[in-house]
Amino acid sequence: MKKLLLLIAGFAIFSCKTDPKIEYAIFSGKIENHKKGDTITISGGDFTHKIPLTDDGAFLDTLTVDQGYYMVYYGRNRASLFLSPGDSLHVTTNGLKFNDEIKYIGKGTASNSYLAQKMSEGGNLNFQEVYAKEEADFLKKIEEMKTEALNRVTGNKDLSKEFVDLEKESINYEYLANLARYPSYHPYFAKKEDYKASDDFLKPLDKVDYDNEEDYRNFDSYQQIVSQHYMEDYYTDSLKAKALEQIKGLKSQNIKDALAGELAYGISPSNKENEALFGAIKEMAKDEKLLERITKKYNKIQNLVTGKDSPTFNYENHAGGTTSLADLQGKYVYIDVWATWCGPCIGEIPSLKKVEKDYHDKNIAFVSISIDQKGAYKTWKEMIKNKELGGIQLMADNAWKSKFVTDYAIEGIPRFILIDPNGKIVNADAPRPSNPELIALFDELKI
Repeated sequence: MKKLLLLIAGFAIFSCKTDPKIEYAIFSGKIENHKKGDTITISGGDFTHKIPLTDDGAFLDTLTVDQGYYMVYYGRNRASLFLSPGDSLHVTTNGLKFNDEIKYIGKGTASNSYLAQKMSEGGNLNFQEVYAKEEADFLKKIEEMKTEALNRVTGNKDLSKEFVDLEKESINYEYLANLARYPSYHPYFAKKEDYKASDDFLKPLDKVDYDNEEDYRNFDSYQQIVSQHYMEDYYTDSLKAKALEQIKGLKSQNIKDALAGELAYGISPSNKENEALFGAIKEMAKDEKLLERITKKYNKIQNLVTGKDSPTFNYENHAGGTTSLADLQGKYVYIDVWATWCGPCIGEIPSLKKVEKDYHDKNIAFVSISIDQKGAYKTWKEMIKNKELGGIQLMADNAWKSKFVTDYAIEGIPRFILIDPNGKIVNADAPRPSNPELIALFDELKI
């Protein structure tokens, strides 16, 4: 098999050099320390393609792609790619240290080696330190970062002019994205809740075209800027209707589809405007798979209103055996859907433990359902012990794809659910333990 892959790769490389009309790139490689049945995924814009690994971790495929930026995903790892028709790129890495040991050979090496280094250095950025800086020092820092990045790309003589020009645009959008994030990040990292940006701070963003189909396809940072621009307005009550009309009026369908996907997160059991939001999404989106997914979610939400029978579960209990919703009949059940890797979930633990303590003798059971992957089973066990987690600790049987999770249309965690003693839904999107509204709800129910 190995000889066959090498033969095919060799022929492909030769073909790429001699056929001026070639419209595909050859992407091959090998991943050490992989797992049997693993795949890698190449994604960018509306292009997505999976490639299975052979038993020895090798892979090879032809990708019909336009020139541009892509991402390669392996499990929870990802790396930036730049592909052009005619490339014959071979990558080697270690599945346990994916980004640290990634190496390229073949046509396309220069740009991809540059991106690997850029991604590695970007991972070393201390967000807390940078965004905690005051405005003047922050601007100085991100301008220095921009200058260094431009010098790095323009000084690399191995890179093509096309790639360098695209990177210059990318670097500028990265600068603008940092600028756009500052007003919301600075109050958190600097612990200044009353901070407001000075009048001219965001002025450079006035020149941004928020309806550029090609840039949206190419640049992650531009995508972030566009998303923040429209979604920030949407989540401001006085601007919500205006934001929806602006999105509907965009010329770039890929941007409208992407924003429709983001808006779909707002379709939830606690949203009283689901019907209007769903109607707006149907009007703006053209991606059939996206619309099918959102429609399925919308229809599912209709069964998650107060008074409906709750979806059920029967999962492994950390204390031994299994526990089902039926086992808890006769009590209110407050459910925390979480995972050991989820920072906001862990942030709720102190508040959850306090609520559990205050209501330990009341007619309510506190259930935490982990949606960790099976590989994190030991981590789950250790966290329960180390953080002295109380209540009923369960692990779902198939992470995000567990039936209880999909039945409740859960797309983000932590997610809290309240069920009454008869197994009926009280609130499918209940307040978090840190929210005073939770205790107000308990008081209203006389728990």
